[in-house]
Amino acid sequence: MKPVIPLITAALLFGIGVYGVLRRRNAVLVLMSVELMLNAVNLILVTGDSIRQQVNGQVFVLFIIVIAAAEVGIGLALVLRLFRIRGSINVDEVPLGDRQS
Repeated sequence: MKPVIPLITAALLFGIGVYGVLRRRNAVLVLMSVELMLNAVNLILVTGDSIRQQVNGQVFVLFIIVIAAAEVGIGLALVLRLFRIRGSINVDEVPLGDRQS
């Protein structure tokens, strides 16, 4: 198998994910873009693993899948909390820094 096609696909997926993180204002779409970037890294690891005929990359893929699942759970909890407080999930409306009451 030639590794060119999966590597190009992974690069495109990662690029789309970076674009989504930088340009989207909706918090759910930002989380989806991060997941897309993690899946691109998984594709690169599995492709490299199939080229070298070793199992090291697949172990890292399992760790990334576990981290992605935890990220989705925590991220969606934060988005729901943000929606309950602000009434919107627009990332631009989240205050940064200390609160002034």
